[in-house]
Amino acid sequence: MNLPSLPHRDNMIDRRSEAWKPPIFRPDGGTVAAILASLRRFLDLQAASIWGDLKSLLPHCNGTVLDVGCGAQPYRSLLRSSVRYIGIDRSTAAEEFGYQVPDTRYYEGTVWPIDDASIDTVMATETLEHVVRPEVFLAEARRVLRPGGWLLLTVPFAARWHYIPYDYWRFTPSGLASLLCDAGFGRPTVYARGNEVTVACYKVMALILMLLLGDLRPAPWKWGARVCGVLLAPLLIGLAVIGGWSLRSRGGSDCLGYTLIAPFPGQVLRDPLKDCG
Repeated sequence: MNLPSLPHRDNMIDRRSEAWKPPIFRPDGGTVAAILASLRRFLDLQAASIWGDLKSLLPHCNGTVLDVGCGAQPYRSLLRSSVRYIGIDRSTAAEEFGYQVPDTRYYEGTVWPIDDASIDTVMATETLEHVVRPEVFLAEARRVLRPGGWLLLTVPFAARWHYIPYDYWRFTPSGLASLLCDAGFGRPTVYARGNEVTVACYKVMALILMLLLGDLRPAPWKWGARVCGVLLAPLLIGLAVIGGWSLRSRGGSDCLGYTLIAPFPGQVLRDPLKDCG
């Protein structure tokens, strides 16, 4: 069967890499690492928005916290010292995402290496979009949570296709609510990270950073891009300030992503859509 095609357009299914992506997070490594992390959050509004939300939420955690898809465990330091932390990640994390971190339990398949009803808080930051079957992931979260526990998720929204091809979804608040209620969680609270101003700043900043750091070919294009990036550096700084300020808003319908909190009641809801509200 011969399908029609659009000339001069790429088949995105064939794409396997990115021209530019932010550096991966690094485990907490002292003062220098903390300074570099702060600089990254200044220039990476997505990272700044997540850090700001988790800095407010994670101190409320008690008991045992499970960090699923933990990567470099960048938010572990926000937990109180009395909290027991467990980080888990897929065995393919090094190959697909570049993470191989000590004190992480790596596993294969879809079943987490965690006992039933043993966790007080399950957190997953920018992970659900990389899960082929989110309903299976959420069923595992429900399995390991104790009654009265809660789920904390962050997901991107106005974000580019990243870690190609291992980025599968973008979620809306109504889509997240449906997934969580079907999985047996209580009514979730979903917060937008940023607004239309944040997204506009983020997109232009990403373009300037690609000019400065992107692996562009051929070489003349690369060096021409570097010159443009240097000339636009003052604009980059200005947008970082404006975008950081905009994160203080109540949130907009176009935003960088969402932060979600959902309670686990400890029993299967009779009618998830009705009982969740």
